Amino acid sequence: MNRRMTAAKGVALAAALSLGLAACGSSEEPTDESTADEMAEGESSADPLVIGTTLPVTGTLSFLGPPEIAGVGLAVSDINEAGGVLGNEVTVEWGDSGDNTDATVANSTATDHISQGVDAVIGAASSSVTLGVVDTYVEAGIMMISPANTSAELSDYSEFYTRTAPPDTVQGAALGSLILEGGHTDVAMIVLNDSYGTGLRDHTQSAIEAGGGTVVYGASGEGQEFPPGETNFGSQVSAALATDPDALVLIAFEETTAAVNELVAQGWDFDGTTYFTDGNLSNGYEFDEGTLAGVQGTLPGAQADDDLRERLNTWYSENEGGELDGYSYSAESYDATILAALAAVRGGDTSGQAIADNIKAVSGAEGGTEVTTFAEGVEALEAGDEINYTGPSGTGPLNEMNDPSSAFIGIYEYGDDNQYEYVRQIEGTTAE
Repeated sequence: MNRRMTAAKGVALAAALSLGLAACGSSEEPTDESTADEMAEGESSADPLVIGTTLPVTGTLSFLGPPEIAGVGLAVSDINEAGGVLGNEVTVEWGDSGDNTDATVANSTATDHISQGVDAVIGAASSSVTLGVVDTYVEAGIMMISPANTSAELSDYSEFYTRTAPPDTVQGAALGSLILEGGHTDVAMIVLNDSYGTGLRDHTQSAIEAGGGTVVYGASGEGQEFPPGETNFGSQVSAALATDPDALVLIAFEETTAAVNELVAQGWDFDGTTYFTDGNLSNGYEFDEGTLAGVQGTLPGAQADDDLRERLNTWYSENEGGELDGYSYSAESYDATILAALAAVRGGDTSGQAIADNIKAVSGAEGGTEVTTFAEGVEALEAGDEINYTGPSGTGPLNEMNDPSSAFIGIYEYGDDNQYEYVRQIEGTTAE
């Protein structure tokens, strides 16, 4: 069965459902003494942990859905293989986030999750989508952990929201430095007009200007952004190229195809002059051979190693019946799920509140024993140790803003086959 398609439920439940239903899905409050005894005996009075997903099955970010879904699925498989959480297997309620062009998709999924008694949600991928539904989850006491949100607007948003991807301050600094390293000083930016696009543009622009460069088109305050879902880039490309840039940054989602086709039509030379970001770094484009050769891009997160890729592919093939053609945010999705489970173990309770109260600590905010797997984390917690979970994404402990304190940004480059390959990575820190 294709698990993703269980997300397509419509909006029939949306109008009348009370957020009070969240209380029905919460776990029982444990007593300190009984929790310790139950963990030692492998039993618990806590309800089974229910993970929900609000990840892009449809919409302009749907290319990110498969690796993120695989990350969650593989993590849950590993958790259950290690004995589950507090003596119970973890279950998943799969949901679609859609994109920022249709808010009803994510809203319907949130309604479903509340009725399903979900304790923690992995998602959304789009910062704009998250901003549209996060209050619903917060009011319901459901912990929301995004593997891909980068908007600075979400830093310190709520105790019930955190992420395993760094904010735009880190990626923007890396992208700006990459552009300047290429010898470029006059940069045009074609930018999606949403919180992700403008936020990343602003931080990239700051880095470019700090290094002596100038944004000659698409700069903050100029009003030259394009709306979500745009398909006609004729006038925007003409205006951008009229400024005679020596580099061009395209911050977009699925709109990238139309923008690239227009740039080709107007004679732009992509090789060594063009930069993508995490929102459009994809191997799924169907351009003429060599179109994207020399295009570079940035992607938050450490490069997935061969073992993780193999395991992700195996899970996806067995459960979704397909093959992965990219791994963007797969490691972050895996780590988000593991952190939620470890937080529940530390708190002795699977409720959203317990996860919120303990997730910083298991990420390493209190120091402790470094662990790299769920099983190692449970063993250390049962021994009475604090833990520092260090997963495949390589992010540092969560800080007081509920952001990773450090993270890697990968640098990638397209070849003649229009497929991108890993070049190197840099590590950045986030501001408190």
